[in-house]
Amino acid sequence: MATNARQRVALVTGGGRGIGRAISLGLAADGVDVAVNFRKDEAAAQDTVREIEALGRRAIAYQASIDSLEDDERMVGAVLGDFGGIDILVNNAGVASRGRGVANTDPGEVEHLLGSHAVGPHHLCRLVLPSMREQPRGDVVFISSVATDGYAAGGAPYTMAKSAMEALAWTLAKEEQRHDIHVNIVAPGLVETEMGRRLVKAGGVEDISTLNAAMPFGRVCQPEDVADVVRFLVSGAGSYLSGQRIAVDGGGAR
Repeated sequence: MATNARQRVALVTGGGRGIGRAISLGLAADGVDVAVNFRKDEAAAQDTVREIEALGRRAIAYQASIDSLEDDERMVGAVLGDFGGIDILVNNAGVASRGRGVANTDPGEVEHLLGSHAVGPHHLCRLVLPSMREQPRGDVVFISSVATDGYAAGGAPYTMAKSAMEALAWTLAKEEQRHDIHVNIVAPGLVETEMGRRLVKAGGVEDISTLNAAMPFGRVCQPEDVADVVRFLVSGAGSYLSGQRIAVDGGGAR
């Protein structure tokens, strides 16, 4: 699915586990070299690197907490030094809300989620754009959530952060179109990941697979379902798409 003859390079935040891992592996399968970001789980990131290398692509793991400007600057500098450029940025890393009402939410949680989902991605976009503008084509993909469709009670820090992320994406799409940079949003529903399993367990569901029958198409969304949309968006098939938000929820959230 590569869009041109030049080898493309992707930086995937939170690329070692869950949705990020599926995206990293999917892009590698399409011929992209991958910089795999992780915050804490280096073992998972290194496992993903090895799987990418087994596909014949180059990969390196980079530790950085996305909400830290210093970490972001260090990571982007290292990726540019190691790979020579960044063609694709996937802002995937994030954390879940604790599910408390506004009156009982720790102010630190609000700051942490906004930093992880919106402020950090803003830093990363600013840092990668000079390199991306020099490439034949650039792509920035934001992994948001269908939570911004409904704004359920008990999740204000998360929906605030994801809404801010989407505002960044809409704006960036308009600013960077003249530089041949495509900016799109992918918004999954419930996905069978570690985070997804924690969320349903907090709601009293011990085994996420027991929800399959109630889900669109008889199954909970898998990380690869999300990754496939990202792969499409950054491919030649998505060459006339920008400023789009695609919900990956089987149609169930509508």
